[in-house]
Amino acid sequence: MRVSKQKAGEHRDAILNAASRLFRARGFDKVGVAEVTQAAGLTHGGFYGHFASKEALAAEVCDRSFDNAVRRLAASATLEDYIDYYVTVEHRDREGPCPMVALGGDVSRLTGPVRERFTQGLARYVAAVRERLPADDPDAGERAAALVSLLVGGLSLARAAATADPGLSERLLDGVRAQARAMVSDRG
Repeated sequence: MRVSKQKAGEHRDAILNAASRLFRARGFDKVGVAEVTQAAGLTHGGFYGHFASKEALAAEVCDRSFDNAVRRLAASATLEDYIDYYVTVEHRDREGPCPMVALGGDVSRLTGPVRERFTQGLARYVAAVRERLPADDPDAGERAAALVSLLVGGLSLARAAATADPGLSERLLDGVRAQARAMVSDRG
């Protein structure tokens, strides 16, 4: 039985949303197509009508995840406000944090379209941070790259330590937040 274009679009979105949530929670290799379609409330058979492969799905998830991250950044009143949102216990403890924290380790072991799309998304994100820095800052490109590295690395380490040493994890978050805010306000 054929479904309408609208319903097919809804199914595709449901698959992308489920895959994004599952991939960010458990990684690309720990999630199968059948699990994604089940989480989307669909049958496994319809998957290949929407995506050529799990790899193609993962590449689109990277695009969508970075689109959402860039949108959240752009919606923040200031870069400091975004830092205050990003470097929190709540964000640390989310099942599916930002794509850089959730998927960076997996992507570093991949080749092909998923790695390419992740890298393109990362470049868009760094550029979005750069746009929030003063236009006359000659080091803004490097500052944006360093700021993203600080935020993502700090949140990753805070997540890793959260269960075994919550105090250390919170000190990491506090330190990253303070240093990131200083990077934004200082030019030195």
